Amino acid sequence: ASKATPKGATARFVSAGKRKNKKNLALMAMTYGHVYVAQVSLGANKQQLLNAFIEAEQYNGPSLIIAYSPCIEHGVDMGLSVEEEKRAVECGYWHLFRFNPVLKKEGKSPLLLDSKNITVDYQDFLMGENRFAALKKAQPHIAEELFSQAEQDSRQLLNLYQKLSEILKE
Repeated sequence: ASKATPKGATARFVSAGKRKNKKNLALMAMTYGHVYVAQVSLGANKQQLLNAFIEAEQYNGPSLIIAYSPCIEHGVDMGLSVEEEKRAVECGYWHLFRFNPVLKKEGKSPLLLDSKNITVDYQDFLMGENRFAALKKAQPHIAEELFSQAEQDSRQLLNLYQKLSEILKE
């Protein structure tokens, strides 16, 4: 599995589910301090996506926009991909934010969290994608453990983003 494969997902060389967290490219890019970074989802918030593209274009420096994009390999009906993108955000699997270094110069936090409250069950969302459902079918006990860990990791990451937003105001 690649470093971008999420915890609990099955992949070509990880049929028993990936045990480690995936890399967080957005967080890595934010540590540079001078890179515009956004995580977006068309289905979840079109205005946030548009704002990210406008801000990235206006930013005088490197910009990185990372979008949640379902794949036919995930077992998602691509005619419903926008709904899948929305569910990924609503369950806390994918977090929406924008990191704009210009805001720091204005005395504001450069990290703006655009995600709203969690309204969809995290593990129900996972079961809608083959890469997770395959593990649940083959090894339910391992799947339960990994999915629970992944959900906890996702909530901790959102908490980290919230704390970073506060710290970066200073």
